[in-house]
Amino acid sequence: MRKPEIDYAAVFRALPGMVALLTPDLVYADANDDFLRLAGRTREELLGRYIFDVFPENPNDQAAAGMRETRASMLRVVVTGERDTMALLRYDIEDPERPGRWVEHFWSPVNAPVLGRDGQVVLIVHRVEEVTELIRARGGPGSDSRARVLEAELYTRARELQDVNESLRRAQARDREVALALQEAMLPAPTPLGHHQAAVRYRPAVGTLNVCGDWYDLVDLSADRIAVAVGDVVGHGLAAACVMGQLRSALSAAARVADGPAQALEALGLYARHVDGAESTTVVKAFIDWDTHTITYSSAGHPPPALLSPDDTVTFLDQATDPPLGARPEHVPRPEASTAFTEGATLVLYTDGLIERRTEDIDTGLARLGDALARHGQADPEALADALLADLLPPTGNTDDTALVIIRL
Repeated sequence: MRKPEIDYAAVFRALPGMVALLTPDLVYADANDDFLRLAGRTREELLGRYIFDVFPENPNDQAAAGMRETRASMLRVVVTGERDTMALLRYDIEDPERPGRWVEHFWSPVNAPVLGRDGQVVLIVHRVEEVTELIRARGGPGSDSRARVLEAELYTRARELQDVNESLRRAQARDREVALALQEAMLPAPTPLGHHQAAVRYRPAVGTLNVCGDWYDLVDLSADRIAVAVGDVVGHGLAAACVMGQLRSALSAAARVADGPAQALEALGLYARHVDGAESTTVVKAFIDWDTHTITYSSAGHPPPALLSPDDTVTFLDQATDPPLGARPEHVPRPEASTAFTEGATLVLYTDGLIERRTEDIDTGLARLGDALARHGQADPEALADALLADLLPPTGNTDDTALVIIRL
C-alpha cells in the first residue's frame, strides 16, 4: 500500500480547537483557522507580532492578571522544556471592530514545547479551550442566574489562588535575594596566582528557589602549588547556601593540612556527616604543582574537570571518581589520580549546570563542553569563561545554578 503524502501545514490549520505556535520570544509563528476565527484576528494581524501586542490586557480591569500568568507559563515552558497546564483564566479581548470595547472571555490554556535537535525549545504550542459559554451556561430558564453565581465563585477562587501564589512568589524572591547576597559574600574573586591567570564565574538559576547550592574555592598552598575545588550541594535557597558555606570553609581548611586532594575530601566527608543537608553533595578537588607540572585530583561524584592542552586536545580527568559525600555508611579512603600538563594548558572545573540537560545524557553535555573548549581554548581565562557560558547555557537562563573556574597553567 502506497504511503499517503501528508500536508502537515494543512493538517495544522484544520485542527479542531484553538492552536497557535509562538517562538521562545513569544512572537506568533502560526495559528490554525479556529484560533483566528474565535480570537477574531486575521493571520496578518498575528504573524510576526508579540503576543501581548496583539492581545493586550484590559486596562479597565485593575485586577486583571491574565497577561502575567500567560507570560509566566510560556517562559516556564521555554526554561524547563516541559508542558505547562494553566488554571481557568479570564482574559478579555478588545473588539477589533469597536476599539475600546472589551469582551469578557474565559479560557483554559495549555502550553507545550517543541524541541530542536539540540534539546532546546524552538516553538511553544499554545492550545486554548474557549469556555466562556460554558461558564455563562446560557440557554434555559434560570440557568443564566445559576451560571453567574458559578462564574463569580470560580473567579473569586481563582483570584484568591492568584493572591496566594503572588505572596509566595514575593517571599521566594526575598529568599532568593538574601541567598544570592550570602552566596556573593562567600564566593569572592580569586586572589592572584602569581603570573598564572584565572577566572571564576557563578550564574544563578532563573527560578526563585533553584539557587545557591554551588561553590568554588582556590587556596594557595605554597609559592608553586595551589588547591582548587568546585562543589554542588543538593538543595536550593537559603538552606543550601548555608550548607555550602560550611562545606566550602571546611574543605578550604582541610586542603591546607592534607597530603593531597583525596585526604582533603575524606576529612570533608567525615565533617559532612554532622551537617544537616550536606548528604549527597558532590565536589572535585585538585592540587596543581607547577614545579612538577602535575595535577593531582579526586572527585566525590562530581563531573570531571577538563584539561585543555595547547594543541586543543581535551582530556577529562575521570580516573579518581568516588560516590558523593555521605553516600557510604562507613569511612572508606577516596581514590586519587595524577596527570601531567604542559605550560600553557588550561584547567576547567565546573558544576553540572554547565553541561547537564534533562533531555540529554551527560556524555552529550561533556562532548558539547569539549567542542567549546577546542574552539575557544586559546583565549585568556576571562574571555574563555564568558564564551563557555554563552555557548553552553540556554539564552533564557538555566534551571540549575552554575559555578565555573578556569586556570591557565
